[in-house]
Amino acid sequence: MVKFQIQDLNIWFGSTHALKNLNLEIESNEILSIIGPANSGKTTFLRMLNRLNELEINFKMDGKVELDKKDIKAIDTQILRKKIGMVFALPLPLPLSIFDNVAYGTKLHGIINKKKLQEIVEAALKEAFLWEEVKDRLNISAFKLSGGQQQRLCIARTLAVEPEVILFDEPCSGLDPISTAKVEEAMLKLKQNYTLVLVTNNVKQAARVGDRTAFFLSSELIEVDKTEKIFTAPSDQRTDDYIRGKFG
Repeated sequence: MVKFQIQDLNIWFGSTHALKNLNLEIESNEILSIIGPANSGKTTFLRMLNRLNELEINFKMDGKVELDKKDIKAIDTQILRKKIGMVFALPLPLPLSIFDNVAYGTKLHGIINKKKLQEIVEAALKEAFLWEEVKDRLNISAFKLSGGQQQRLCIARTLAVEPEVILFDEPCSGLDPISTAKVEEAMLKLKQNYTLVLVTNNVKQAARVGDRTAFFLSSELIEVDKTEKIFTAPSDQRTDDYIRGKFG
């Protein structure tokens, strides 16, 4: 089942043509890995899916982007960003307790019943593979967690508002291998209930977790295919060169 349908997408920031003539479908309950060198359009594409690019000056877009067959421009941004959560490269916990970090968005959406909040927080922390590490200290500051734990806390905070899609923008770029493995383990479990789009500069990570992989270069989508095929027999020589580390 198709979650996103993107047709003839072009994005500009002023005179910079940031994405060119992009056509892509994203399936429900898949992990789509997006790879490519710096300034290839990966993050612009990711931020387009929940309309974060609109916060930039001189942003312009044409083409069609549909979520569940509905034009995202017709969806209120607050509703859209509840449906499509985002986890950024650097963990951004709030200056609150672990519990209140996870409950923050849920409270904003009007849920204040203490028992209900406790259920939501526990479920989100379990989905983010963090519950067992923090269940006895939910009232301590989130800043006392390690970097990897903070990133999984941010994933839990995103999950607590019950999104349908989770966007990951280099979520492991500052993490050690053990923390990275835990985040990846969470991703692989999460795809049972969510659609995940992962931008990563780590091609090995893309190969480990992606069901499909898309390669971006110079603001264009060069190819997208099943991850195994992209990493063993890509259709475009430029994809092969990038994966082998010949540039990027």
